[in-house]
This record gives sequence, C-alpha cells and structure tokens, in this order.
Amino acid sequence: MPLSHWPYFRCNRCEPTFINTSRSCTCSAPNILTGGLCFSSTGNFPSRVISSARYGDLGMSFTSEWFVKYLQSSAAACGVYANLTSCQALGNMCVMNMNSYDSTTFDACQLFQFIFENTAGLRTVHSVSFWRQNLPWLFYGDQLGLAPQVLSTTPLPTNFSFKGENQNRKLKFVAASYDVRGNFLKWQTLEGGILQLCPDTETRLNAAYSFGTTYQQNCEIPLSKILADFPSPIFYDVYLEHTDENQHQYIWAVPVLNLNLQYNKIFVNQDSSSSKWLLTRRIFLVDALSGRENDLGSQPRLIRIATQITLSIHLVPNTKNGNIYPPLITIAYSDIDITDPSSQSVKVSFSVKYEMDQGEAQVQTDIALGVLGGLAVLSSLLKTASWKRRIGSPMIDLQTVMKFLVYYAGDLANVFFIITVGTGLYWLIFFKAQKSISVLLPVPAQEERLVTYVGCAFALKALQFLHKLISQITIDIFFIDWERPKGKVLKAVEGEGGVRSATVPVSIWRTYFVANEWNEIQTVRKINPLFQILTVLFFLEVVGFKNLALMDSSSSLSRSPASYIAPYSRILRYAVSTALWLVIGIIQIMFFAVFYERFIEDKIRQFVDLCCMSNISVFLLSHKCFGYYIHGRSVHGHADTNMEEMNMNLKREAENLCSQRGLVPNTDGQTFQIAISSQMRQHYDRIHDTLTRKNGPARLLSSSASTFEQSIKAYHTMNKFLGSFIDHVHKEMDYFIKDKLLLERILGMEFMEPMEKSIFYNDEGYSFSSVLYYGNEATLLIFDLLFFCVVDLACQNFVLAAFLTYLQQENAETGKGCDLSSPLAPVLPPDQHQCFPVRLHVMWGCAAAACLLFLGPIHPGAPCGVTSQTPASAQPASTPGRRGVSH
Repeated sequence: MPLSHWPYFRCNRCEPTFINTSRSCTCSAPNILTGGLCFSSTGNFPSRVISSARYGDLGMSFTSEWFVKYLQSSAAACGVYANLTSCQALGNMCVMNMNSYDSTTFDACQLFQFIFENTAGLRTVHSVSFWRQNLPWLFYGDQLGLAPQVLSTTPLPTNFSFKGENQNRKLKFVAASYDVRGNFLKWQTLEGGILQLCPDTETRLNAAYSFGTTYQQNCEIPLSKILADFPSPIFYDVYLEHTDENQHQYIWAVPVLNLNLQYNKIFVNQDSSSSKWLLTRRIFLVDALSGRENDLGSQPRLIRIATQITLSIHLVPNTKNGNIYPPLITIAYSDIDITDPSSQSVKVSFSVKYEMDQGEAQVQTDIALGVLGGLAVLSSLLKTASWKRRIGSPMIDLQTVMKFLVYYAGDLANVFFIITVGTGLYWLIFFKAQKSISVLLPVPAQEERLVTYVGCAFALKALQFLHKLISQITIDIFFIDWERPKGKVLKAVEGEGGVRSATVPVSIWRTYFVANEWNEIQTVRKINPLFQILTVLFFLEVVGFKNLALMDSSSSLSRSPASYIAPYSRILRYAVSTALWLVIGIIQIMFFAVFYERFIEDKIRQFVDLCCMSNISVFLLSHKCFGYYIHGRSVHGHADTNMEEMNMNLKREAENLCSQRGLVPNTDGQTFQIAISSQMRQHYDRIHDTLTRKNGPARLLSSSASTFEQSIKAYHTMNKFLGSFIDHVHKEMDYFIKDKLLLERILGMEFMEPMEKSIFYNDEGYSFSSVLYYGNEATLLIFDLLFFCVVDLACQNFVLAAFLTYLQQENAETGKGCDLSSPLAPVLPPDQHQCFPVRLHVMWGCAAAACLLFLGPIHPGAPCGVTSQTPASAQPASTPGRRGVSH
C-alpha cells in the first residue's frame, strides 16, 4: 500500500464502557448499547422496561426522540459511573417531563428516584437531605405534605426595609444555569429579564425585584420568535442571595410549585391545600427539543412554554423587621401544537405578588363590625321610639318593624362606611409610611371582603336616602297668611246689575313668593357638588394623588414615564378617593358655615326673614303629631304695602322702635319644633278632609265652580284655624313654649307627650332644615362618595367615576313639580296643575350605580300631582291639601 494512503487507516480508541463491559470494541448481546455507551444487562438497571414517553397537557403523551436516544444512557452513566454531567442531563429530562412521578412507569423521574435511593451512602450537599452528591436537587422529598414545612417554618435571616439608612429594597435572585446535556453554564442574576419572556426596557424588567412592588407583565409572543430564540432549553436552579448581620453573603434555595406536575397521574400542585403539594427546584422557560418525535433536526411537533410564572413573597406574621419566608416560584407550562409558526402566537405572563396573613386584621374588622353594629341597633331603636312618639302611636305593629329596619339600614350603612374608610386609611398609611416592613397590602382575593362591605354600604345608604326622600315628600306644610283686609270696596254683583260693598281682598302674591322661595331652598346644600367633583378629580389626576394607590412602596405623587407602573390596589384607590372627598367636603362645609353664611348669604335665615317681611308663617308637620313652626307674623301688623312704608317699617325695626319678631313677646325666637296634641291633629284633619273629599272621585259629580269654591273655603278655614291656634284662641287646644332638655337634643326625641296641650320647643338651630337637603348634608355627601367609589371599584377609572357622579347629581335633580305661575294653583286639585322641571334629587343615582357603566341618565317617571304630597325637595310649596301646601 502506498505510503500516501496511510491517513485513511487510523486506529481509534474504543469507548471505555465497551472495553469494561465486553472487553472489545463491540457491544454484543446481552449487553446494552445506548447513547454511544455499552452497559452490562445485569446489575446496572432494573429489569423493567424504560419508558421514553414525554408527558403533555391533560395526561397526553408521545415518544420523544431525545428521550429515546439519551435517557437510558444518561441514567446508566449517572448510576454506574456517577458521572456528574450525565446526572444533570437525567435531571433535566425529569424536569422536561414536568417532574411527574408515576410508580407504574419507569420514566425519567422514576429513574432519577431509583438512582437517588441507591446512592444513600453518598454524602449530601450543604447538609440538604434532598441534595445528594453528584445528583441535581430536583425535589423537596419524594412524599407529599412537606410543602408547609418548607414554605412557612424557617424565615430568611435577612431584613427588608423601605426607608432609612440601612434600607434593603432589592430581591437579589441568582440562578445556576445548565444546558440540556447537563453542562454547567454559569451563575447569573435574574435581572435583565432572564425569566421574563416579554420584552421591555431593563428598568421595567428589573422593577420585578424591587421589594414591595407588585409586578405584572403580560404579552403575546409569535411562535416563530420563540423557536428562533430558544432552539434548546436552558435550565435554572434559582436562589435568593442574602446578607447576614456580619455582612456575610449566602444563598437560599427557592422552591418551585410546578402546576403541571403529576403524582401518580394526579395534578397535586393544583390543589388549594399546600399540604398536598410536591415542591421542586429546577425550571426552564422553553422546551422545543423533547417535542421532536423521529428526528432531532426536524421541526418539533409540540413546544412547551412557561406561560405563567408567579413569584410569591410571604411576610412572617407579627414581624417588625421585614422578615420573609422563602419565596415561592409558581410556574405553569402550556404545550403548543405547532402547525404554522409564522402565524401562531402564545400569551405569557410574569408576576410578583406579596402576601401576609390577614387573619388578625379580619378578626379586628369583625370585632369592630360587631361593636358598631350593636351601637347601630341601639341608635335605630331610639330613632324608632322617637318616631313612635311623634306619630302618637304606642302600638308595635308591622309598620314599626319596617321603620326600625329602615333606620337600621341607614345606621348600618354608616357602620360599613366607617369600617371601610378606616381599613383603607390603615393600609394606605401603614404600608406607604413604614420604614422596617411590618405590613403588606392585601392581594386582590383578600380585597373582596372590603369591596363587599363598600357595596353593602352603598346599597344601605341608597335605601336610607330613599327613605329620607319619601319622608320629605309626605310632609304637611301650610303657609299662614296674617295679612288682614284694609277696608271695603264697591263690587259689582253679577246678574243683578247692582253693586255692593265687600272687603278688600288680600293679595295672594306674597304667599306665592314665600312658597317659591321655599321651593328654591329645598335643594340648597352646604357644598357645591360640581366643585367637589372637579376638585377631587384635579387632586387625583393632575396633582397625582392616584399614584399613592399603586401597589409599590413609593409615596411619590409623580412617576417617570420610563419607570414601571405597578397595578392599582382597590383598597388604596378607595382610601385615597374617600380621604380626598371627605377632606374637601369638610373644608367646603366649614367655609360655608364660617365665612359664606356669615358674610355672603345664608338662605335658611333669609327665608325666615322673608317670612316675617311677608307676614307669612310656616306650619310644617313632618310626622302626624310633630313638626316645625316658623313664626313670620310681621311686627308692623301688615306687609302688603308700598315701598315707602316698607322702608319706614324696616327703619323703625332697625332702631328698635317696634316690638321684636319672636312668637313670645320681647324675644327673637321665630323657629320652633312643635309636638301637637291629638285633639289639635283631629281638628286639623277635619278641615283638611273637606278638601280631600272634593278632590277624590266624588268631585266628578260636582261642577268645577263648586270644587273651586270648596277649595277656597277650605283654605280660608285652615288659615283662620291655624292663626287662631297660634294666638291661643282655642283654650281646649292650647300650647305652651319650653326649651328642650340637653338629653332630648342629644337623643333626638321628646320625653314629654302633648296630652292636653301642644308643646312648642324653642329651636335656635333652625332644625326645620332637616326636611331639606340642607339638614341632610352628611347623608348626601356620603351617598355621592359611595357612588363615586362603587363606579371606580368597578371600572378602575376616576374620570369615568367623576363623570357618572356628575350625571347622577345633575340629571337626578330634574323631576316633575307643579307650575306656580297659574293663579289658581293654590286652590286647584293637585292633578290639574301644570308640570315643569324643578330640582329633585331622586333615586336615579341608585339605578345608575346598579348599572355602573351605563352612561345614559335615568329619569323618574312618577306622574305629577298624583297626590297632594309636597316634598321638601320635590313638589312645590303651593300644592294644597293635608300633605301639600295650603293657602
């Protein structure tokens, strides 16, 4: 043979396993040739057939070419020769198979477990019993039930803090990475998006490891990009780096909860109880290798992707120094059937959440709810007792029970409101202001309880508002005209062709004017609703108070556009919005009471002055035997006069040349709470019934002229009776005036019953405003606030919540009233009045809140004048009748 041909005849050394097994370069039967290695058929492997199946979603499996070629050889090299790389490769195949364990199948994890059990004589690594020398650490034991011990027994020996000189706000995760063949690649930090498939800026990616920042990242990635970026899987063993008190650095193994793991064909890690979990250690992001069936160079049939990765941080209970338990990585994989990678995509997410035990907080909330709920019961019983006294009924009937329930609904709404506001402010203040970490925000599932309480508060407050509205539209009000005729005039007699003398009629326009002013003050409030909404929205959106509701540790009102914006906490959104709403509302009320009413305009007191100038008194019954009286009798005897005499009267009054305006001589008391006797009420009802009978079905049998005359007669009779009652003419229905006791004022009820005489209580606080919006500002303010918060909790949008609240306030104030421009309005039956818009805050807000996102205004469809009930905020002050305004 020519010398030039010698390179083609080369002697290669046989693989050592061939020589050791068969003493030759051939691996003849019964020896086993696998993965380029030769192993003896006896003593090295169990007699069972090794499965090269690759498990998929929902128990589906198929034969993987990678497992066929390398599973048996890796297991043999690991078991026989303790080859470190082969052991790592075997562990990787177990991880590729979702760490699933089946006692009936000798698969990758069963092989790993077989080797683990047969190497019990080897020492452990770092005293970890689950980590055998030469083997990777894959499981926290081979039995279920160890998860609670791993996750909540030993806290990490490090402290976290938000502020201060020694602040520690960074979670320093590191990972040991391996390739699919078991070769160690490097140690690397997780910053820079190592475990985050979604692309983003480095600043936003690294924000995931800022302690206290709830992180959420979602995206959709083309399958072609994933195949190009991850041709072969990379495996990670994740650790948390920490420093002890002596500044020595250590790493702590981070356990993994693989939701796809099957233990004897059961997805144990999807159970809600941690006692059934089987924790693991190693993870990967994308596996496009084991999904190849026949050829490792072909396109994979399936690709397995970590579509959901959640990093959970659990705070140690009652810690004051920011101690945490070992973090937990929860990972879920999805198998994608590849058909057309260029058109397919997959949704992936990465999140970091922080948890703490909320049991103690819930117990404290339950205690507060129980105590305040008991006080609400007592308050409701007092209100019901007061109501029973005021209607003059000692019987406890179904109406009494219903009244108690309505009162209790309002008080319970206040209880829920106080608890939710207090809870929200607690989390806002203690989480954002803490230095050493002792509390963490509730997760969304833990917020459901507070959201439920807010919904209950709104529903009950809406019921209370409806009750107040019904109470206002059922009051009895009468304007007593003290003006007397000034003489007589000659009047033509119709049909007789002659004349006769008649008294000069008293003008009705003063009564119209006072009734119209009453109608105007019905919706006067102590705040400006539009200013309230705009100011709250300005502070939330423009100033940046909404940033306080982000689930991170920052208390800054401004955020850089380049930085990561954490998701909003519903508890913090509620706390910030309620705090702003209440502060701005209280400031408005204080400004209104201290400055506006004193130096600009006080419409309630001006109305009382107007009554006196018009010689009109207001007799108002909010209950059957209880109400209010505004004494408007002019000290000058008459008010229907010219300008010159009017100015002269005002001048005399200013110079104290006439008596004072009070009901009692030489006093200024013009407003009273009144408790009338049953005899007085019966007489009042008899006069009123003469009108209501004519306004009922019987009026169809009589002429309109007769009805008109009866109405006028009833009006004059009522006016004369009430005037004489005030003047102490009826001794059998007399009254006396006294001051309320302090305890009566506090409890809101009267201890003395008006048996023989009615009682007038001096009222310097103008408490008749309780039948107006003015006297119910707290209820309205809280109702608007809860409406705003309910919409925001539903849609997470302050602007939309403000817009709907504005619609609720403005459109809801449009209802149907009756036209005072008709001269016959005060004496016509109510259902003959013409209707026109007046301001009426009806329950449109409740309907809109129930719909939440329905933008269309809902108008009430109640017919005008169906009853003669005059609301303090709805019907006009001129409707005649027992439950309306009579003239």
